Amino acid sequence: MARANRHYIPGCIWHITHRCHNRDFLFRKNTDRRIWIRWLCEAKERYYFSILNYSVTANHIHLLLFDESGRREIPSAMQLIQGRTGQTYNHQNNRKGAFWEDRYHATAVESGTHLMNCMIYIDFNMVRAGAVDHPGQWNHCGYNEIIQPRRKKQLIAYKTLRKLAGFEDYTLFKKIYRSMIEERFNSKDYKREKKWTEGIAVGSEGFVRAIKNQIQRPSDRKVLFMNDCFILK
Repeated sequence: MARANRHYIPGCIWHITHRCHNRDFLFRKNTDRRIWIRWLCEAKERYYFSILNYSVTANHIHLLLFDESGRREIPSAMQLIQGRTGQTYNHQNNRKGAFWEDRYHATAVESGTHLMNCMIYIDFNMVRAGAVDHPGQWNHCGYNEIIQPRRKKQLIAYKTLRKLAGFEDYTLFKKIYRSMIEERFNSKDYKREKKWTEGIAVGSEGFVRAIKNQIQRPSDRKVLFMNDCFILK
């Protein structure tokens, strides 16, 4: 994998991906995946950001966040989550050395339909990997909590997610999102899409060009149309 691009613009939805060092399967056990989730919970308490979805696989993570404060909270939160996860894992397994690849990748995602498509991509991760048949069977992703919200120990920011998806009612949002998941499941249309893990921004042409104008060295980047959206690469 090429060195990850990481641009930070306040007030955006970010799809963050990060692989374990050398693509090692350091999250192969449930207990290992729970280490990362525990530090995600801790970061949620310390920093001001909203969790929209997530998935922990055997050798990488997906995290969908919204930074509504504009206070650059997400980079600090990621430093805590990834740093403490590596420290905890190494301590518990008498291991030394790097836990993660050197940098995580962050893709800006437009709200509305593009957000929901990104969520679907995240939830089908372990289906693509052949570990489960349906997103609901993987316990270390956001799908089950999104469909059945918790009263306590919530990770997903339900109200923020509903607003960013473009709905006034969460019950309706759940119904539509579940139907989108089932449609993809029945059609088996959940292949890997590099735009979600290698692009700098995904959305409408206006959104993508606005992101391009805010990053460093925008002339080095291209706006491309791919299927149903524009991508900044």
